[in-house]
Amino acid sequence: MKRILKANWLVFILFFCSNIQSLTAQTIKDVFTSSETSILYLGIDYTQARLIGDASVSGIDLRDKYFTGINDLVINEPKKYDLAKAFNKSKVDYDLGIVTKRNQKINAENIISTSSSDFSRLAEEDINNLVRGIDFEKKKGLGLLFIVEGMSKTEKAANIWVTIVDMSTKKVLMTERTKSESKGGFSFRNYWASPIFVLIESIEKKKYKEWKSKYGN
Repeated sequence: MKRILKANWLVFILFFCSNIQSLTAQTIKDVFTSSETSILYLGIDYTQARLIGDASVSGIDLRDKYFTGINDLVINEPKKYDLAKAFNKSKVDYDLGIVTKRNQKINAENIISTSSSDFSRLAEEDINNLVRGIDFEKKKGLGLLFIVEGMSKTEKAANIWVTIVDMSTKKVLMTERTKSESKGGFSFRNYWASPIFVLIESIEKKKYKEWKSKYGN
């Protein structure tokens, strides 16, 4: 009798815990239906980036100086790069640690390209594979990544995959390629930070509504 009671009690606990988890788990639908859904901004991942048609800078400088500089700029100017407003959230926390480590390991020889096809060479499965290879350091919840695919001086634009992931399972919940123009700038950093600003602005003004219609129902 005692064994039966213990077994029943164990079943109840497991059932209770699974229901609590289902109630607290966040989904891609929650991102577009609740302003309180937590999102952790992880930064700009340049591990697949190719700079096309611009030989004015070295791959080493891109990796060691400019990629870090652009990532820092987004965080240091939150009013300009307003992620919370773009994603209709009360706030968006950030942690660039994971992306910083990944970007530091980029093979600098692979960044500079002379092929226009590198601008749009990735597919959704490539993004899935990239995410599966990320060490999220036991972080849980939803993570937001901007994954840069190509930066073309000819196109005066960057292709960026806006990607939301479940960090505990490494599952990609949403990834959307967006071509984002550069509005120019007085320095190399500002020129290629501009597409990030334009991207966030376009999410606020247009993309969020499109994605809400696609993922929020």
